[in-house]
Amino acid sequence: MLKKVMIAVAGVGMAVTPAFAHVTLEKGEAALGSTYKAVFRVPHGCEGAPTNVVRVRIPEGVISVKPMPKAGWTLEKVKGKYEKTYDYYGTPTSEGVKEIIWKGGNLADDEYDEFVLRSTLAGDFKVGEMLYFPVVQECPDGKAERWIEVPAAGQTSDDLEQPAPGIKILEKTGGH
Repeated sequence: MLKKVMIAVAGVGMAVTPAFAHVTLEKGEAALGSTYKAVFRVPHGCEGAPTNVVRVRIPEGVISVKPMPKAGWTLEKVKGKYEKTYDYYGTPTSEGVKEIIWKGGNLADDEYDEFVLRSTLAGDFKVGEMLYFPVVQECPDGKAERWIEVPAAGQTSDDLEQPAPGIKILEKTGGH
């Protein structure tokens, strides 16, 4: 009996491991028009090398982006024009943060860390739609892990080798 339990536990562990092999978001859904706290979970470095840069591209329609500073890392906000103007609590907003870069840190290949930002989902998203945040981990000697693949029609993230982390858009809720 103990042998069967150990085999079952090992099987579950092997089935779960691939899900943690790439950058993921702690919370996989958010309501349209809401404030969203994105917690990017980075489970390792690059093929034995430490990660020392984490880049997150902000999708169109995600505005008022505020990254959380991280001890030991330098924070850079790349700003630019949006494709359209969004209403941010009555203020027309046509530009903002398009990419967040945490750099200069040291996430060893056998360590885990989280990178956080807060934003507002102001775009013309459809309920049920997936919204993707491409992430690139850069490591010494030009090594990198590029979690930038977005599923095509008929695909899911499970079909991809290096899927971008994403969230499912839910119906708009009341309040802020």
